[in-house]
Amino acid sequence: MIDTDAQTAYGIFWAAYAIAFVVFFYMMKKLFRFLPVYGFRTLLLAALVALLLTPVESPEQAGWWIPAWLFGGYELILGDADAAGRALFNLAIGGLVMLLVWILDLVRYRLSRR
Repeated sequence: MIDTDAQTAYGIFWAAYAIAFVVFFYMMKKLFRFLPVYGFRTLLLAALVALLLTPVESPEQAGWWIPAWLFGGYELILGDADAAGRALFNLAIGGLVMLLVWILDLVRYRLSRR
């Protein structure tokens, strides 16, 4: 069982991670604004969301989620290919979901431009 201090630290981590992601996302959005093609700009932003926001559940503690890129990279360095593969699988699923969202956004963009 996890104590209250650890649960508070977990909540603070995710709050700080979410705030940092929002700031980073808007900075990248401003940077990508200079790219001439709308589809390419939004594809880069969708890839950024999929890469940084896809979680994987911790094998040590049920119900605790970790960013998949962080967990997968750490386990790859340690040599645990099974855990890293689980993180990469979650990243692939997150990428497929964001690909679907990106395609739907392109359809919306195309229909609103007519």
